[in-house]
Amino acid sequence: MRPAVYVLHTCALALLLTGLRELLFGFEENRCSMTYMFEQPEYRRIQLPRRVARQYPAYGLYLYGEGLYAQETRGLKLTGAPVLFLPGNAGSYKQARSLGSVALRKAENLDGGVHMNVFTIDFNEELVALYGGSLLKQTHFLHESIRVILRLYKNCPDPPSSVVLVGHSMGGVVARALFTLPRFNPRLVSLILTQASPHHAPVISLDPYILEFYSSVRQRWAAGAEDLRNVTVLSVGGGYRDYQVRSGLTALSCPSDDHNKLSVVVTAVPRTWVSTDHLSIVWCKELVLATVRAFFDLIEPETQQFTEDVEKRISVLNYHFIHHPVQLPGDQRNTLVSFTGTAEAWSEVNTLRVFYSAPKEATVKYFLFALSSRRKAYTHFYCRSSNMEMSSWLFGCTQMNGLLCVQAADLSARTELLPAYKVLTVKLDELSTISHLIIDASNPSARQFIVECEWQREKSLTVPVPVPHVLSFAWASSDVTINSSGLLHTLQLQHFHQAYQAFRITVMSHCKATKDRLPNIYRMKVPWFREDSFVTAGIPSVTEMSGMLHMPHHDNTSSALLQLHTAPNCQYKVSVRTSFPKVLGQILRFCGPVLPVYVAVALLLALRRQLCSVLLTGRTVGMREAVAKALQPHKLELPVLLLHLLLRQSWFQESWSTLGLPAVDILPLTPIEDLSQHAAVPDQDWPRLVSLLLCILGAAVAFWGTTVLTLFLRMMSFILAPLHRPSISRHCGTVQLSLQVLLILSLILLGGVTCGALSITASFLLHLYRVLRLQMTERTLSHMLNLAPQKTSENGFSSSDGRSKLKERIGSSLLSESVLQDVRDDLQLHLSLSTLLTLPVMLSAPSLFYWSRNLRYSVHLDPDPWWPHMVPLLIASVLLINCNTLMLSLSKLMLALTSRLLLPLCVAMVTFSPLHLYRVVHFLSAALTLLATSCFL
Repeated sequence: MRPAVYVLHTCALALLLTGLRELLFGFEENRCSMTYMFEQPEYRRIQLPRRVARQYPAYGLYLYGEGLYAQETRGLKLTGAPVLFLPGNAGSYKQARSLGSVALRKAENLDGGVHMNVFTIDFNEELVALYGGSLLKQTHFLHESIRVILRLYKNCPDPPSSVVLVGHSMGGVVARALFTLPRFNPRLVSLILTQASPHHAPVISLDPYILEFYSSVRQRWAAGAEDLRNVTVLSVGGGYRDYQVRSGLTALSCPSDDHNKLSVVVTAVPRTWVSTDHLSIVWCKELVLATVRAFFDLIEPETQQFTEDVEKRISVLNYHFIHHPVQLPGDQRNTLVSFTGTAEAWSEVNTLRVFYSAPKEATVKYFLFALSSRRKAYTHFYCRSSNMEMSSWLFGCTQMNGLLCVQAADLSARTELLPAYKVLTVKLDELSTISHLIIDASNPSARQFIVECEWQREKSLTVPVPVPHVLSFAWASSDVTINSSGLLHTLQLQHFHQAYQAFRITVMSHCKATKDRLPNIYRMKVPWFREDSFVTAGIPSVTEMSGMLHMPHHDNTSSALLQLHTAPNCQYKVSVRTSFPKVLGQILRFCGPVLPVYVAVALLLALRRQLCSVLLTGRTVGMREAVAKALQPHKLELPVLLLHLLLRQSWFQESWSTLGLPAVDILPLTPIEDLSQHAAVPDQDWPRLVSLLLCILGAAVAFWGTTVLTLFLRMMSFILAPLHRPSISRHCGTVQLSLQVLLILSLILLGGVTCGALSITASFLLHLYRVLRLQMTERTLSHMLNLAPQKTSENGFSSSDGRSKLKERIGSSLLSESVLQDVRDDLQLHLSLSTLLTLPVMLSAPSLFYWSRNLRYSVHLDPDPWWPHMVPLLIASVLLINCNTLMLSLSKLMLALTSRLLLPLCVAMVTFSPLHLYRVVHFLSAALTLLATSCFL
């Protein structure tokens, strides 16, 4: 092969590794604090009814406890508020210890005996994200567990009527699936909190059961949206550290007017502000504290159970997870406030900005701002304060007495808590009845703090910045310089709303004086999703931050914002550059699960190249050479693009639906509201460019994967060679027809009785043995043919004489160069087939693993996603063991038909498999069946 081929595939592999590095490691270090248990955790197994225990022998229900509390609950006489933790994919029931321990510690510091009972379910650490056959079973067991938990409180003075569910990963999806059960009473669950749960769609679809499960959940919550409005759901995503479940999938699809369903990324949660990986979101202390605080605020002191008031639930969750205003949920504060204090405590401010540093002594201080002279020139009033108690601090005066305010309205409800201080912005046009604004800067606790306030003009503080094109790499940048005379500046990042966009934003600050200045806070704000991220920077400083999106937007009517909470009289230089590694990371974050489709396409096209070579010359080409020459994306992408263009026409869509054809799969780069449509086709052509990139990356994986597999087989054949008699026949490793029939029947019976994935793996190993035998034969023939010509013998005979004598001993017909070439051709053909058979083994591995974990409970996998669909694949793989290039070359008509049909199969695979990954096996099965037919017809 030409060196350019290696250079091309090396560059493609480098792109893939760069994107993977950015996806897996391109974020800040884990800033979560660890939660610790102060006493030995105990998990008390709760006895289930005999019927339930017999029906679900692999599952269990436990009550978490520590120390004295664990001793007190031995008799299961419970009086607390019940919380049930649901583990996710391969999750352990012991992950509830962080939530249970923190809740127990907080209950010890409260009066009145208010506490929670934390239960947890053992789902046997099943791979439910990869095998969807057990999702419905987990849902039914969850229903039974809730009924068992509520029966434990039958002797309680105020027994609970519902259970709060906390679901991690797929546990959150199972919690929402409860409402799809026909006999489930929706009143049993009124609050669901999910952590890194992919509500919108599965991360990867390896079987149809997981997609059917998601479809039923989606239909239930869409069709019964009115009935389920009283069910409060809060979904928390992990941010960029969670590369297993991207935060865009954690968004809840619900009506815009349903305020009882909340979605937020953990980086935007007040007092948390950290990104978590998929596991640390369970034990991250900052998030666990927010969760426990919210739960205790939801408990009614009178009944010591969770409130049934929907408005209170949403108010508490908004307080702890969204805004964190100064007013605690449930506080009934008087909106009209009167002030006390002498005239010396009041100061009227006539400047555009005020800076006040409170002394370390108890004082009473009020600042008065007149609105009459500012309404026409300014639109907003902005204030911030550091190290100040979360209490009311901004008021609007409604009645003045000289320079003193007699009566005022509390305006502090919109206060936001940022990592370093709290801020509040009010619009002047909403204060028509207010004559003055008042800042309460009193210091009753003698704590030192800083207050800064200023008048603002919205237009002058909002700077539009068009972001660079995604293909500009780092050569072009959008730069803006802000000579800060204010405390808040907003950069509108125009045209920044797509998933594949990623930028490196650099903010340089320079100030002449740094004394008594609050730190800078840079906030990336996305208007259409709560995924805000914060960076705290000193003065002066050079700060780099990433500009990426968890959820794209369907049009350019709204763009992401960069808010700069700055120091006055400073200069800020902001540079926005496209980061190509982050772009690759974003593409893999959204489209990484689709990559196996393009690897399968590259391998099928390589097989097509080999078959065409056999058809024309009777010889095949090497596997790597076939992959390299088969990389012709235009033959693959143009038909798919044409189909997408046609589907934008109404008449073609109607014809497509009339024929009953399935909806085409599009790359998951479009907004969630677009993906929710069954036959959605994007109006933009950018996904096709991403598909082209994935095609190149898939070819690189196939090229180098084949190289690794070839080296592995050579090593294995060298190790196994002493166990086999040397062979020089191309038919080594073949089986007789009667044995083939017996193997086919045995594999089909094995798959039907046990697990289809087991039969797929067994057939792959049988074919792999054929490849190993061919590898041994190729080595034997090479050594025998190269042994004599290597040097002249001591008696003076030439190399040709040595070869002639060797041929006389063993037989000239067996040692000709054509025999070696035939074996090499067969080896390359079967190496291609083994590589293709590796994909079904990998895609069915989760089912096999699930079956092996539950083998002690049942020999048969039920349901089995690969039975009986794998029967054609088994028949073809066994028949292809005896296939060789000679048999294919004799079947001109069928071989020509097979080589022509492989390209349409690849186009169909790209069209229908990205969101239905299990369909890859069906297409491979069809291709191998055609090839097996070509060997015998």
